[in-house]
Order: sequence, then C-alpha cells, then structure tokens
Amino acid sequence: MRYAASATVLMVVLTLGLWPILAPQDRPYVALAALVALLVQVPAFAILIRYRGQVNGFLSAMIGGMALRALAVLGVAAFLILSGSQSIAATLLALVSFLFVLLLLESVHFKSRPKGVA
Repeated sequence: MRYAASATVLMVVLTLGLWPILAPQDRPYVALAALVALLVQVPAFAILIRYRGQVNGFLSAMIGGMALRALAVLGVAAFLILSGSQSIAATLLALVSFLFVLLLLESVHFKSRPKGVA
C-alpha cells in the first residue's frame, strides 16, 4: 500500500528532523508517538478506501477513524499519566501533530486513487 510506505517514510523523516531539538528524555516518547500515529492512521485509511463510494459505509468509516484517533490520544495520555512520565507534553504534542500530518497525507493519496484501489 503506497499510503503506508509514504506515511512510514514521513514519520521517520519528521522524527529524525525533530531528534536534535528534543530533550534526550523526550526522544523515545516522540518515536513512540510516531509509531502510534502510524498504527492508528494506516488501518483507518485502509478502511476509508474500502468504503469509498458507499455513502453510509464511507461516513461510518470517517467517524470510526476520528473516534480511533481520539481514543489513541486518550490512551497514550492515560499511559503517560499512569507511568509517571515526565514527557507528557512532548509526547501528546508530537502524537497530535503526527496524526494531523498523516491526515493531510491521507487527503493527497485519497485524491490520487481511482475508486476501489487501495
């Protein structure tokens, strides 16, 4: 799937680009945020493509994807709070930013694909 490859390359580039300016204790958490963003966004996009052209299915897939992203952010926040992490702000900011960037990438891939092509 081209979207998965593009998303993975983008997350690696963004994470490596941020690496020098991140505090050492924040680096693993930002990498975790990139991984979580990929694990949420790629399946959400695949489901969206699956239901492209079906009004009710497509709308359900969009709503489900939004709910999945919100649950991911809440789940990561809960994990960070319960683990006593000192990197809560950096991780959540990175996660939300990565999800947003991947959502923008999703729109580029979505427009470029004919109906029914994943």
